[in-house]
Parts: sequence; C-alpha cells; structure tokens
Amino acid sequence: MSLNDDFDRPFEECEPLQWGALRELCQANAEYFMSHQDENGARIRAAHLAMLDHLEQVQPLYKEICRFAPMFDFDVDIPGNGYRSFLVLIDKCIIHSRAVCHQIYCQKDSIFFRKSYHMRMYVCREIEACSQLLASLYNCLEHLQTMYSWSETMIDGKPSLFIGDNHDPYEIFSKLGNINQYCFYGRCLGFQFSDSIKPLLKTILVALATFSEVFYANGTLLSRCANSVKYMLDPEARARRFVDVSQRADISFCKAFWFLNETDIARRLPAIAYESLAINQIISIPPEELTISTLDGKTVSIPVPHSHVGKKPIHVRLISFKRRLGMMGSGGVGGELLGSSDELIIHCHGGGFVSQTSLSHETYLRSWAINLGIPILSIDYSLAPKAPFPRAFEEVLYAYAWALNHSSTLLGSTAQKVLLAGDSAGANLNLGITLRCIELNIRRPDAIFMAYTPVFVDFVLSPSRLLALTDPLLPMGFLIRCLKAYAATDTKKMANSREKENDIVEGNKSDTESFAEVSESDLIALALSPNGDETNDAHKLASLPSDTTLNSVSLTEADVETENPTGVKSQEYIKRFLDLYRNSGINPAAYMGNSAVSTNNAISRNGRSWSLFGWSLTGKHRESRELDIENIKNFSEEFMFTVPRDPFLSPYLAPDNLLAQLPPISMLTLQMDPCLDDSVMFARKLRLLGVLVTLDIVPGLPHGFLNLTPVSKDANEGSDLCVKRIQELLAL
Repeated sequence: MSLNDDFDRPFEECEPLQWGALRELCQANAEYFMSHQDENGARIRAAHLAMLDHLEQVQPLYKEICRFAPMFDFDVDIPGNGYRSFLVLIDKCIIHSRAVCHQIYCQKDSIFFRKSYHMRMYVCREIEACSQLLASLYNCLEHLQTMYSWSETMIDGKPSLFIGDNHDPYEIFSKLGNINQYCFYGRCLGFQFSDSIKPLLKTILVALATFSEVFYANGTLLSRCANSVKYMLDPEARARRFVDVSQRADISFCKAFWFLNETDIARRLPAIAYESLAINQIISIPPEELTISTLDGKTVSIPVPHSHVGKKPIHVRLISFKRRLGMMGSGGVGGELLGSSDELIIHCHGGGFVSQTSLSHETYLRSWAINLGIPILSIDYSLAPKAPFPRAFEEVLYAYAWALNHSSTLLGSTAQKVLLAGDSAGANLNLGITLRCIELNIRRPDAIFMAYTPVFVDFVLSPSRLLALTDPLLPMGFLIRCLKAYAATDTKKMANSREKENDIVEGNKSDTESFAEVSESDLIALALSPNGDETNDAHKLASLPSDTTLNSVSLTEADVETENPTGVKSQEYIKRFLDLYRNSGINPAAYMGNSAVSTNNAISRNGRSWSLFGWSLTGKHRESRELDIENIKNFSEEFMFTVPRDPFLSPYLAPDNLLAQLPPISMLTLQMDPCLDDSVMFARKLRLLGVLVTLDIVPGLPHGFLNLTPVSKDANEGSDLCVKRIQELLAL
C-alpha cells in the first residue's frame, strides 16, 4: 500500500498496514533510545511510548466510527461527512507520524545524529508534535462518539448530521477549549492537505502572525522583522501566536487580514497567471425605485436596501473575456465585438460576510470568464459588522433584479439562462435570494452553483464543524466572530425590518451624499467608452465615485525535564507538551511590545508611502490595540448571543414547499471543510424533495481554496471542476 493511499475500511478484523508499521517503528525506536541517558534521548523515547499509548486509545474509537460513518453519506457513490473526515485525519496523522518515525529510525545510527545536539532536539520536537497530534484527535473522536449518540433519524431514514434541539450543544462546546490546538498549526501544519497546499499554508500563517504584530503592537521595525523571522523558523512560536490570535482577535483583525489579498501585489497576480480580459468594469447601481415583472404578468417593487446603513449605491463588477454587443465598456474601436450572450452568471463572493470584495475573488473569476466565455457579474455587497443580516441579502436581491432588467443594455447578455454562482458566504446569499424570488413570484435563476457553503447559520453541532479546531484558514475563533458579526441581530429590529420588506424606504441623505447616483441613461452613455481590463483603475468609471469601503480597500520552548520516561503515561505527557507551548519561547508581553489600547478602530493609512504593510519606516507608529492573551475565555462564553432562525439566513430551514421549487443545484464541498455537513445534509434534503442536485466532495483542499488557484496546482484543478459543473448546469 502506498503511503499516500487512504486506508481500507471498515477497520474490522485486522488493523490497516500503516498502523502496524507505525507501531513497529515506535517500539524499535523506543528500545534503541532506552540506553540514552541524555535529556533529548529520554524525551524521544518518551514521545514514542506516548504514541504507542495513544494508538491503543484511538483504535477502538476509530473502529466504532468506521462502523456508523457510512450511514450519514449522501449516497454510496459519494462517501463523505464529518465523521469520515475525522477518520481521514487519523489516517493522515498515522501516515505523517510513520514518516517521521521512519526518518528517526534511519538516522539514529549516523554520527551526525548521535553527536549533534540540535539534530536530536529537532527530532525530539518532531516526534513530540506527532504524538500530541494523535492525542488531540483522540479527544475529538470522543466528542464525535457523543454526537452520534445524540443523532436523530430523518425522513429519508438516515440519521441527521445536525444535532437537534433536544441536546445542549454547550455541553460539547464548553469542552472544546481543553483540546490542544497548537499541534495543528506547528510542525504538523497542513498534514491533512495536498502537497501543493502545505507550503502555502505555512506562508499564510507566517503572514498572519507577522501581520498581527503590526495590527496589535507598536514597537520597532527591527523587533517586528525579528519576530517575523522567528515565525518562519520556529513552528512552536508560530503555533502559539496563531492560536492566540484565532482565539482572541476581534472581527476587525479578521477583516483586515483577509483584505490583504487586495494589496497591489495580490491584485497583479491574476493578470500574470491568466490571459487579459476584454472587460473588467465596476458599475455603481443607484438606490432608486426598481420594479420587475412577475411570472403572472404583473409587476412588483424590489425594495431599495435600507437595513442598518440606509440607502447607498451597490457596486458590481462586470467581467468578460470577450467584448459583446450591449456590454458596458465594449464601445470604441478595435477588437472583435461579439453578439450578446444567451447566458449570464451572477456571482457572490465569500469572506465570512465580513470581508473581501469581487476584486479578492478575481483570482478565479478570470479563469472562469476565459473558460466559460460568459459575462460574469460579481456583487460587492455591504459587509458586517457595520452591515449585518439582512443588509447583504437585500443588496444581492436588488442587484439580481437590476441585472435582469439591464442584462441586454449593460451586461451584454439576453439572460435566457441565468446562473447564480458563489462560494461560502456568497453562495449562502444566492440561496437566500432564490427563495425570495420564489416568494415574490419573479423569475428565479435557472441554476445554482455553490462551493463550500454554510446553509445552516447557527450554533448547531455537526461533526464537520469540529474540523474548525484543525483548520488553518477557518479556525473556530474566526468562525464564531464572523457568525456573531453577521447574524447576531436584535430580534426586534429584525421583525421590524421584515415588516417593511416590501416597501421602498427612504434612507438618510447623509448615507448617499458622497455618491454619484447614476441613472440608467448615464450608464448606457458610459457603455460607449472602451474601459477594458488593461485600463488603469483610476480611469474606470471616473464619473462614478466608489463608496468609502471600495475606495479604501478595493481600488487601491523552555525544555521540559523528563522524569521517569520509561513509565510515561499519555495524560502526563499531554500536560508536559502543553506546557512546552504555553510557557516557552517568546514571552507573551513580547508580542505586544509597548503597545497601548487604541480608541480608534480603523487602520491608519497616513504616511502610506513611508510604510510597508503598516511597518513604519520613520519611527512613528500608529496607535494600536492590545491582543488580550491573558484573559482566556471558554469556548462556551463565545456563544452567548442569539441567532435568528430565518430561512433567508439559513436556507436549510426554509419550508419544504419553497425548497422543492429550487432550480437545479450543483454543490461542491471539501473533505476537510467545516461546512461539509451543511452541504451533505442540504443535498440529502433537496433530493428527497425532488430537486435535481449533484454533490462533489473534494479531498486535500482547504476552505477558500478558490483564492489559491494561481499558486496551487490542486486548487487550480478544483477550480476547473467548478467550471465543469457550471457548464453542465447551463447545458440542462
């Protein structure tokens, strides 16, 4: 069996070959290091003994979950759910640990290994990290066993992956903080993902740790550079900082870090990786009365978005590989002008409802536009926490209706077929507005493509949601804060908002004073100017000032004493290992330097030409916040707020009569995605209701992989699969 193969299941009479291979290597190495009296030798032996102990603990739980995990699959041809994902995590952990143990076994007799203190220390830490990784996964399996005992049978005869209201999720959430997360982000970082993703994850985590120094601390440029180098060279320091940030950073940090992919360098990457676009145009939709025909020949008014921030224009980005008749920016001389497309893709970007824009997702939208040859309209909806639910929902619905009305005059499409596409939060919004279209009896999209989508936006437990404890791109802390920022809406305000949903509401004038509100005739006139992809952003739609958000973001180890190593037990070992991370290396205060709490929540952009990613080169520093790493909160304390059970927020909760009217849907999710169970459960529900639905579960890629397509072969292949599924939907 190849080291990279998944293990055969079920795990019944005999254990998989890799388990036996790891067990033999651990026993051989432990026996070899028994005669070594130095500290590192004792620690290496202790780690191997602990690994053997953890294997004995994990085996019965692994076998039990293997027995019931297939019961939750979408079907026999598409195996996948949160239970299976944790079995794969164990598999990958075994493979990774075996490789480390094999390396130790091969090197143990070399002179360099026996004489080099640093090499022995390195090996010691590597095997300790593997041992703790298996220990942490064992703790997760215990929680999964509890969750299975709580599962309820659905109408389709299969048990539900979502834990019902009869059981208190806080019983498990309150214990999650006891799981050691450092091992997932240190030396074993990315062990569960494909080889092309692993180095990218290290780069991203180093960038996050370094950026957190800028965001939360004053201090000198030299000290920040030193810490950045330390994060590159010291996996333990990186893991400590990442866990501290993911558990304690507020939503403003998440927003700021995720917006880094709109820096000048990141913006140029798609243009380097892909062919040039003929059209890459920003359009500002004015907040004015909009009516649309219903399916029975009447008309209905689509309310101007007004929740939370009042009326203001909505920005959309039109992307096309070819110039087409009736397409904005396709006028002028030169280049082939094609006829209108019969198809139109309306796209909503991800970003946890709190961050990013269409520009962030241009990394793959360019590829889609080139391969599909269809105009793509990507919506830049307002972001939480300033604009929580239902603001983005209102804006996407409004932009959808506007696109239907103006497809032939501005978008270069007859819109005979309209497909909604989106990833993560954006796909959630697409589902919500489709349900609203059905309610309003207006034209619904002809098909929907959705990637790694949350369809149940609440604190409901499912096995895959625990994957956020291991996820380097969507850790549990970030997930909680995004949910809180977007969905923790005052229930009274929500009720009032829904009562006014069908009315045109006059917003505050102050919210629109900085906008050039452009009428349809103005937009058509602008279509005569050839503002294509190669035009400087500063010259695009010069008469259409962007809103503030768009202007500012889019366009522009103390070593541990080993005592009695021959008798070490797993719990004692775990405690020592945690102490290694918590008490060693950088002093917590060193993260913050001499920082002071800031009263300004915005990132200063003054002196931009004299700074590099916020690192002042003049010796003057902006005010910054402190990262509170002293007051540790329990996971359950983070959940002290209410999420409304609204079908437009959580489409999974929509009535069956609405869900049954959904168009054909293609769902792509990931084996290691915290939203995996959402997709599996939603696909099961739709199939039962007679909706045409397909489901792909892709291994080896993380949540948000589409943004990595220019720099990862596997991510690019995943994007190609998305294109294939979109083509299949359009061919129906």
